[in-house]
Amino acid sequence: MQESESEPSWHDVGLAARARASRGFTLLELLVVMVIIGLLAGLVAPRYFEQVGKSNVKIARAQIVSLGQALDQYRLDVGVYPTTEEGLEALVAKPQNATHWSGPYLQKAVPEDPWDRPYQYRSPGDHGDYDLYSLGKNGRGDGSGENVTISSW
Repeated sequence: MQESESEPSWHDVGLAARARASRGFTLLELLVVMVIIGLLAGLVAPRYFEQVGKSNVKIARAQIVSLGQALDQYRLDVGVYPTTEEGLEALVAKPQNATHWSGPYLQKAVPEDPWDRPYQYRSPGDHGDYDLYSLGKNGRGDGSGENVTISSW
């Protein structure tokens, strides 16, 4: 049996299928995919950023504990905690009146809180020998989540 010219051969059918497959996506298909990605991002992004905020609070707590340990070592050597005026810088640079200072008590400079603000230090403190705290993301410490005061007491 001979193939007539009006009937396509198997070879021609394969070429036509490949031509349809290689033409790409339609605008509607691309829009559907973009909507699906947008919906997924809308569901995942808030949970992700909530976790980042919790991480910053945990980092601040860990830094306050570390600074508290350095302050305790300073007190063991000098006999008193640094004054409010001397501040946390007394942990890295010797104050003039600290005769038994054997620091630095921190390996690097005094860190800032996770929101790039200096930690607040007061000695004597209202809650103990010293108060060491961060006012959180908003800088006021009057909220919840990341906007809460993170303190040593």
